Amino acid sequence: MLKQRFLVSILAVITATLVLFTGCTQTSKPQNEIKIGLNYELSGAAASYGQDTLNGILMALDEINAAGGVLGKQITYVKLDNKTDPAESTSVATRLATKENVSVILGPATTGATKASIPVADKNKVPLISASATADDVTVDAKGLKEYAYRICFNDSFQGTVMANFATKNLNAKNAVVLMDNSSDYGKGLAKTFTETFTKNGGAIAAQEAFVKDEKDFSAILTKIKDKAFDILLIAGYYNEAGLIIKQARALGIDKPVLGGDGLDSPVLGELAGKTALNKVYFSNHYSSLDKDPVIVKFMNGFRTKNNKDPNAFNALGYDLGYFAVDAIKRANSSEPIKIKEALDNTTEFKGVTGRFSIDKNHNPVKTAVVIELKDGVQASSVKVEP
Repeated sequence: MLKQRFLVSILAVITATLVLFTGCTQTSKPQNEIKIGLNYELSGAAASYGQDTLNGILMALDEINAAGGVLGKQITYVKLDNKTDPAESTSVATRLATKENVSVILGPATTGATKASIPVADKNKVPLISASATADDVTVDAKGLKEYAYRICFNDSFQGTVMANFATKNLNAKNAVVLMDNSSDYGKGLAKTFTETFTKNGGAIAAQEAFVKDEKDFSAILTKIKDKAFDILLIAGYYNEAGLIIKQARALGIDKPVLGGDGLDSPVLGELAGKTALNKVYFSNHYSSLDKDPVIVKFMNGFRTKNNKDPNAFNALGYDLGYFAVDAIKRANSSEPIKIKEALDNTTEFKGVTGRFSIDKNHNPVKTAVVIELKDGVQASSVKVEP
């Protein structure tokens, strides 16, 4: 009997300890606020994307809270750095979903980090929305739809198609060289869809070469393609490598038009390449600061006042993402993640800075793209392209 009493006492202590531990590590849901999780690349190779998107989100949330919040509550947020690392991004998503009790997770910015976070969102039934993860298989893959994953940007298939058609129709290009970041889903996806559409249009790929993230010296690749007959050079990768490729290509006398995706949209591109190298450079993007739409002009003026600089596409996407998430919370009339998901599924005609769009059955937006031309390192013109 004494042994039984002893065991009962031990179990009681263990149970009390578990209850206490659980209470210390989970954050209970506040009654007078709605908490959003922010999983972003605030350090590491893609810090520029993460920080720029975050600045747009925070501007939107400030405006929303100043106007009274949503459902009579203020929006609060938990901001965590995923360090541009997929494994760290998974850890951040886990903390936001299981410890911070957020209603929705915004981010990450990059495809790899987003894909690493989605299993956590699906497992815990918390909606995750990326403003800029463009790989085709972010929201749906061979296994089917990822129930809690959404995005508000177009995908790589659309970007590759847009730039291939632009090369064919606007630049009259017949032959292309493709340089692809072979270490990223983004680079591989963009190169694949560009090549498919460009050859379907009757063009030919004169050469395709690969590089990897953090490479600095591209002289071997560029020397190899320098004497080939081609009309345009596609760089399927991010600004870090693209800036150096453009600078080194121009130094070797390669003056052909350079095309790319939205991964080229960063002020760091100009810092790496130099303004004089950034001529005849074209890239697909989500919005253009040259657009005179009143919604865009209002956003740009507000951003300049708040940040003392012009916004880029990631700022604009972040701003739209903040309003997009709150729009779903408002239509759900609830801060419960499952009800917010239902509202996201039924989004129609959301009007943002990056365009008016609805969410399709694969949780992707149906929206337009723009192709921007750089002259001396600054945006000189833009063309809207319908899906």
